Amino acid sequence: MDDATDAEHPRTRARISWTPRRRRLALLWALAVLVVVVDQLTKILAVAALSDGHRVRLLGDWLTLVLVRNPGAAFSLATGQTWIFTLIAVVVTVVVVRVSRRLGSAWWAAALGLVLGGAVGNLIDRLARAPGVMRGHVVDFIDYGGWFVGNVADIAIVCAAGIIIVLSLRGREIDGTRVGEERGDHAEAGA
Repeated sequence: MDDATDAEHPRTRARISWTPRRRRLALLWALAVLVVVVDQLTKILAVAALSDGHRVRLLGDWLTLVLVRNPGAAFSLATGQTWIFTLIAVVVTVVVVRVSRRLGSAWWAAALGLVLGGAVGNLIDRLARAPGVMRGHVVDFIDYGGWFVGNVADIAIVCAAGIIIVLSLRGREIDGTRVGEERGDHAEAGA
């Protein structure tokens, strides 16, 4: 087969064709996977390097690295309710996957990818770390001036929240339309 005939074959065309929807889904999944991989790798490094209680100062007392095993939520809230946060992470994961079917915006794809990656990153800890399944403690190691200690998954979730706030303030819906506007060809731009 020559190149022209090969490109016209339906299966080849499908491989080559990256519709805007596929690009947005690829962005969502790529960000989610990137966050999970970086989160888990940095947690492995933190456990290896900081297990002895050692604190590494990056910016004086404003930003340090210290190992904390967090059984609760942000600020160590609800420490006896780890299983609830496990269920919440599962629900968030399911909701993001379901909502991704309506993606019409690259910014929403990025935000949802960050949320998904952050939720799964911490979910892995809750499922796989001591003291046991659905009760595992999340590895936190980035200390923000004594205010709280977090991890890469937390950073991704906070960045996603910022993007979602901006999108909401600008009236941008998940499907790419503005509030009150009907979905049309303009949403394919991925604004």
